[in-house]
Amino acid sequence: MESFNLPALENIYRENANPENAFFMKKYMKDKFSFLGIKSPERRAITSSFFKNYNRPDVNNIENIVRKLWDMDEREFQYFAMELIGKELKKMAQNDIHLFEYLVINKSWWDTVDFIAANLVGKHLFNFPGLIEQMNKKWISSENIWLNRTALLFQLMYKNDLDTKLLEQNILKCHDSKEFFIRKAIGWVLREYSKTNPVWVSEFVDSTTLSPLSKREALKWINRIKH
Repeated sequence: MESFNLPALENIYRENANPENAFFMKKYMKDKFSFLGIKSPERRAITSSFFKNYNRPDVNNIENIVRKLWDMDEREFQYFAMELIGKELKKMAQNDIHLFEYLVINKSWWDTVDFIAANLVGKHLFNFPGLIEQMNKKWISSENIWLNRTALLFQLMYKNDLDTKLLEQNILKCHDSKEFFIRKAIGWVLREYSKTNPVWVSEFVDSTTLSPLSKREALKWINRIKH
């Protein structure tokens, strides 16, 4: 197998571009990003085939590659970058949290931020819990809504390991926000945790002033199992 080759990856992706798909994918993302038009199942198949011929990059070179992918115009390259990190996450160093932060605040939209928050940041902070207090405080207090959303969502998949005190503090910090993506994130993380601890979520929602959106999202699963 050959060493990881970014130009080869770019060529393969561009050879599989679909302009018609690209038009509709761009529209779906509010015209914020350009696309090659490769839908997720096909893109993953192409990526899998690529890695049959090329090795994954050395972990010490991942940041350089990821930043180059993030600079590319088409959104599929950002998706590849996130998934590449996901495959190598166990090898990442503690200080790589700053790379994840860079990805959150650059070319920000829900499609990247949500994956990064739950699948990269969440798992990285679980591996390096000593980072949680410092990074969470920085993000939840930031004026960048995507860092706020990351602070709310990084525990999304923690289940029994979720720190309810920290989640409560984060929600109370921004529960009166008018921002849709913050209100939605509050409801989402509460809904997901309700699958593990419905009593805590019910009591928290009852005792806390939340936006109608946050409350509705938070109670979706609980209300479903009641009927």
